[in-house]
Amino acid sequence: MVLLENETFLTELTRLFQKARHSGSVYITMKRYDGRTKPHPRSSKALANPPPQTSEYKCLVRAHLGNKKITTVVNFE
Repeated sequence: MVLLENETFLTELTRLFQKARHSGSVYITMKRYDGRTKPHPRSSKALANPPPQTSEYKCLVRAHLGNKKITTVVNFE
């Protein structure tokens, strides 16, 4: 999966849609992203006390067509 800048992501997304016109489907997913690269393990104690909320989240946007996958992180200001 390739992490791209926002403008480059939009350019590549346009190319994916052009390829998908003739065959295939483009799948897009979005999720909240807090900047962590690895998940924290869960424990029974962690379920009772949820982690503190981060005041600023980002949005992770992924798109794929077949084996081609692209990703970007959107900051909210």
